[in-house]
Amino acid sequence: MKHLLPRSWLLLALVTLPLARGAETPNDRSLPAAAEHFLHADAVDWKAVLPPPPANGTVPALADVETVLQVQASRTAADVAWAKLIEKDDVYTDFGGILGAWFEPKNLPVTATFIRQVTGDVQMVNKKVKDLYPRPRPFAIEPTVKPAVNLPTSNSYPSGHSLRAYVWAAVLGDVFPDRQVELYQQAHHIAWGRVQGGVHFPSDTIGGRITAQAVVTELRKSPAYRAAVEACRAEVAPFLVKKAA
Repeated sequence: MKHLLPRSWLLLALVTLPLARGAETPNDRSLPAAAEHFLHADAVDWKAVLPPPPANGTVPALADVETVLQVQASRTAADVAWAKLIEKDDVYTDFGGILGAWFEPKNLPVTATFIRQVTGDVQMVNKKVKDLYPRPRPFAIEPTVKPAVNLPTSNSYPSGHSLRAYVWAAVLGDVFPDRQVELYQQAHHIAWGRVQGGVHFPSDTIGGRITAQAVVTELRKSPAYRAAVEACRAEVAPFLVKKAA
């Protein structure tokens, strides 16, 4: 994996989040009929949390375009395969390679329900923040950008894939505390995959990370969330014992 952003950026994410799926739509987001929301999208002033993207024509905006073009010019078959894989926006595909083949909904009904609930909350936030800043996608701004994945129709900023990836990494990090670093590295890899795919600017992924940090802060205020984490830890414990053996 090539990190085109400084490692200090990743370390910042690790410090600010200490605990530890075509389109911008996850496959696993349906909520059970009686599911509880761990946060309410209106509980946060998202415009105060998330700064606007670079204005068209400014140096940062031009740098964003140039970065997408340079990434496109050096894009390998492996980069394209990764961009297509994470386009699915599926928590089990995205993080199963780190946690193990047993990390599947059929094995973890309590955890699967918990992830659906969290993802449902994130989707409400995603809709709100996407509506704040109607930024076009890279291919809509620069015609020489040739995406390697399907063309999303939603606004570019912030990246919904990045938002979900960083929230999922934090939430899974709460359930699997010893895998926090690997989970955050994977979230970074997923976010950069959207730039490699040609459908996001780097600053879109940063916007997703900033939003995720605020989401996770709100989640962790919820007693129901903390109780759900403990229930998930109890559910996954037998699988961890088997792995250790």
